Amino acid sequence: MSDLLLELYSEEIPPTLQEDAKNNITANFISFFEKYDFKKVASEIYSTPKRLIFYYSNLPTNIKTEAKVLRGPKVGAPEQAIQGFIKSNNLDPKDIYEEETDKGKFIFAKTQKREIPVVEEIKKNIPHFLNGLQWRKKMRWGNHDLSWGRPLKSILCLFDKQTIPFNFYHLTSTNITYVDGPLEDKAVVIKDYSHFKKILTDKRITFDNAEREKLITKDIQSFFKKNDCELEINNKLLKQVINLVEDPIVLKGSFLKDFLKLPEELLILTMQHHQRYFPMRSINNHKLINNFIVVANKEDIKNKIIKGNERVLTARLSDAKFFWEKNKSQNLVKQVSKLKGITFFHSLGSLHDKTQRIRVLASFIADIVNCKKDDAEIAASICKADLVSDLVGEYPELQGVLGKYFAIEQGFSKEIANAISDHYLPVGPEDRVPKEKISIAVALADKIDNLVGFFGINEKPTSSKDPYALRRSALGILRILIENRISLSLKELINNSKNSYLTQRVNMQNLKFTEEILAFVSDRFKNLLKDQKIRPDVIESVLFNSRSDDYYSLFNKIKNLNKVVKSEDGQNVIAVYKRCTNILEQSKKDLKQEFFGDPDTVLFKHNEENFLLEKINEIREHYTTPARLRTVEQTMGLLAGTKGFVDKFFDNVKVNDENEQIKKNRLELLFLLCKTFDSFADFSKFEV
Repeated sequence: MSDLLLELYSEEIPPTLQEDAKNNITANFISFFEKYDFKKVASEIYSTPKRLIFYYSNLPTNIKTEAKVLRGPKVGAPEQAIQGFIKSNNLDPKDIYEEETDKGKFIFAKTQKREIPVVEEIKKNIPHFLNGLQWRKKMRWGNHDLSWGRPLKSILCLFDKQTIPFNFYHLTSTNITYVDGPLEDKAVVIKDYSHFKKILTDKRITFDNAEREKLITKDIQSFFKKNDCELEINNKLLKQVINLVEDPIVLKGSFLKDFLKLPEELLILTMQHHQRYFPMRSINNHKLINNFIVVANKEDIKNKIIKGNERVLTARLSDAKFFWEKNKSQNLVKQVSKLKGITFFHSLGSLHDKTQRIRVLASFIADIVNCKKDDAEIAASICKADLVSDLVGEYPELQGVLGKYFAIEQGFSKEIANAISDHYLPVGPEDRVPKEKISIAVALADKIDNLVGFFGINEKPTSSKDPYALRRSALGILRILIENRISLSLKELINNSKNSYLTQRVNMQNLKFTEEILAFVSDRFKNLLKDQKIRPDVIESVLFNSRSDDYYSLFNKIKNLNKVVKSEDGQNVIAVYKRCTNILEQSKKDLKQEFFGDPDTVLFKHNEENFLLEKINEIREHYTTPARLRTVEQTMGLLAGTKGFVDKFFDNVKVNDENEQIKKNRLELLFLLCKTFDSFADFSKFEV
């Protein structure tokens, strides 16, 4: 068996581009192996800032091809098509012949059974793999035509210890790799994969991504333990720093304690996002300490690396402190007027206009969630005020969060301050939702305003694009309502928001936007339910004919129905419904008439008819009880209780009576039963 080593050596490639390139090229190799049915290939795929490494073993030396007949283009086709057929199948023009078929005269070729050296196919395909690489960002350099993530310096390619020579733009593959030299990269001739690994290891280049992660994590854990700090490793950050170094070294730096007076989120963002440092938090009081962890490359001779990082962090934190001191005392209420100069959307007014709409709607929602209307209005009015601050301009990721700290500094209540930061939540599917009532009111108002505004001017999401994150707004609304157990009419809130837009004389071009928003939210609702592992037939049974826009109540009903439907009661309900509907469907076809569920008791001839009607009326009476006072279990128990009555009905009553009037009346009774079941859920959607 044979092996293949491919190394792409370049200037330092950013982490995300490394992963993209690695996955892209790997997918090409997998397709190549599948094409030739290579079943036992083993792979080792690695990346460092400077290297993309692909190693495949258990490769066959030759590819065996069977003799076969290939059909090409029709006789008379353009010459280009014929030549393409020849080239794509590696044919000799002498093998081409014409033959008549039932669909006309075609060009054919008969290939011979043969063995193709794997090395030749690899040599031919690798340049295509590389050329087809889709970079998110790429660059050109010098006078070269090649576009790459970062300047590509060399290509090492060995097959069974022999160089596979191929050209890729200005580069030719060799058996040479490069390691750090005293002044410039040092060229090293590679014999095979074992030698390659030894050379890199001897130069302290940890090319295995998993090994780098292990080394880095171990050293970080050690620093945290020594300093009595909580182990708080940001996994996303860890994945980044792993791909920033070849010879990782973990160092501890420090900054002035005075910076700890800044908001914690500001410190963390500066360290993690801007500098890729790991903050440290005391295990005793759970507060940040004035130390950080940095993962560097190579040894830190004379502490130059850590001192350099400390200087950079100090400069960044000094800027943050300057803006914090400048902005924290600037009256938020007075800042609101500055929002007039910031456009929310060209057809939807300014951010000031938006806050006024949010204020009105938040006040309305406050009554529903039972919080102080004045507080909800204040929070809504200033919820965007921090956007005009210099600090948010420097740290846009902290919009809302910094507004909360400004509000606290200026004496606003904790609840109002929290509403400023929490009204953006949830940002992602795993993010928390607001829990405080004022926060809920403002968050719902903000998200509903987004939906109404953009749907109203026909700026709706498409299947592939959602530039204004309306899916996120819709899902956020649903999660806030469900996780906080809030029952309300979403349509009522939409109409309230619509009135605010009309008051501001916004031209709502889309006359059907209310229905479209409700349909849009319902689609998100279905996805949310599926994520909860709820059966699709249960979802459809409740939502198919439902006109309810109380999504918390719908969620409860569907969730509980999903449990009950598996029980004996659930199976009995479905059995009764299916039995009755089957008879009704057949009767509809035979009689060619509709039923209305209006049986006449005068035409009843058996007690079983009366008993069944009494049971139906008992259920219908149950439906008059307020929804909050009846459970799914109770309702399903009542519906299941009809089984005995239905069984006796069919045992003792002949539905298809000779008297057509009596027959139709009995069918009306069964239709009333099904209609009563349908009032709770459409049981025709259930899969048995």
